Amino acid sequence: MELENIAEFLEDRTILVTGAAGFLAKIFIEKILRTQPNVKKLYLLLRAKDTKAATKRLQTEIMGKELFRVLRDRCDSSFNPLISSKVTAVAGDISSENLGVVDMNLREEMWRETEIVVNVAATTDFYDRYDVALGINTFGPLNVMSFAKKCEKIKMLLHVSTAYVCGEGVGLIQEKPFYMGETLKKASNLDIFEEKKVMEEKLNQLQKQNLKDETVSSAMKEFGLKRANIYGWPNTYVFTKAMGEMLLGHFRGDLSLVIIRPTMITSTYKEPFPGWIEGLRTIDSVIASYGKGKLGCFLANPKSVLDLIPADMVSNAMIVAMVAHSNQPLDLIIYQVGSSLRNPVTFSNVREFTTRYFSENPWTNRNGETVKVGKVTVLSTMPNYLMYMTVWFLLPLKGLHLVNTICCQYYREVYTRLDQKIKLVMRLVGLYKPYAFFKGM
Repeated sequence: MELENIAEFLEDRTILVTGAAGFLAKIFIEKILRTQPNVKKLYLLLRAKDTKAATKRLQTEIMGKELFRVLRDRCDSSFNPLISSKVTAVAGDISSENLGVVDMNLREEMWRETEIVVNVAATTDFYDRYDVALGINTFGPLNVMSFAKKCEKIKMLLHVSTAYVCGEGVGLIQEKPFYMGETLKKASNLDIFEEKKVMEEKLNQLQKQNLKDETVSSAMKEFGLKRANIYGWPNTYVFTKAMGEMLLGHFRGDLSLVIIRPTMITSTYKEPFPGWIEGLRTIDSVIASYGKGKLGCFLANPKSVLDLIPADMVSNAMIVAMVAHSNQPLDLIIYQVGSSLRNPVTFSNVREFTTRYFSENPWTNRNGETVKVGKVTVLSTMPNYLMYMTVWFLLPLKGLHLVNTICCQYYREVYTRLDQKIKLVMRLVGLYKPYAFFKGM
């Protein structure tokens, strides 16, 4: 699709973007404003207590970022007037009715003017509390769709999901929608609204015990993981995202709906400039740990494909899909955005690239010392990993436990801290294992 056609489509359009402070949403917003500064209005939904707080988040967490450098330089003194006239910060929350927009005048204005709704809001924590993940990833999209249906000029809803709603699928993963109640374990039956009741009962049960918030939070995280596993999903994140897709597909009516399923999103490839990223995302945390000299081994099949996709490519796919399918009420379109089929990158490749990069561009620690990196030991099976952990960590920990007992708990704090770290590592390995050995594309 030609850039001129996209710019023409975006001119004088009004778009609502949820989760606007998120990594992908910022790149999407920047691309819209850079491609077509004559867009009519961007309503950006931000979690905040009021408009003043939302506006502050807009200035500091979005427009103040280095990401907008190209647009800022291009506009020069007209940058701030452009943002003031084209962008409206909206205080709200997708887990609430009417997206939590309490300003009635603003809400009615949004219903009158909005033509396209883009839902990027999500919690991407694999191990989040079940109540939180259900509220944002499952029932949040339903609230967004309900709001979109009240918009008089609505042309479409674009929802960002994840390619990994397929669970641990093998081979070519089809771009097909979930039907209501579908599970990855064919023998099980899923009732999403009943699932919400089960969650609420569990939460009420915990709260009645007057437990510490930390204990309740930990229990709800474990409960979410348990419920996901029952129905065949490896973690709470992809399970709740899959249920969100089900609700959208079932209740959309004649609303044009496009679902974008990206794989692992990485830094920008080209736009607005290469290499922009915010925070450590999926594989980035592993790479950073290696560069800092803190990663000695990693669990993965060296031949497994790590499906990485630059964030600006995902943003471009979102915009093109938006233009192509706007105002087509019979459409429910799904696009999986990834690289594994055309440009596969294996874990072995990542190890090679990372070693080469940090050898030529070493990390400097807080003391100003250069960190020298070596080759990472890649453990290609779970038994190999468990053996490694046992020899290097679990057995020494048992020795420390014995010494601590003999010394009347003198090393209790050290033992407790190490025990917690090892348990955390084992938990993370369990969560990321399906992707370290993923066989789909």
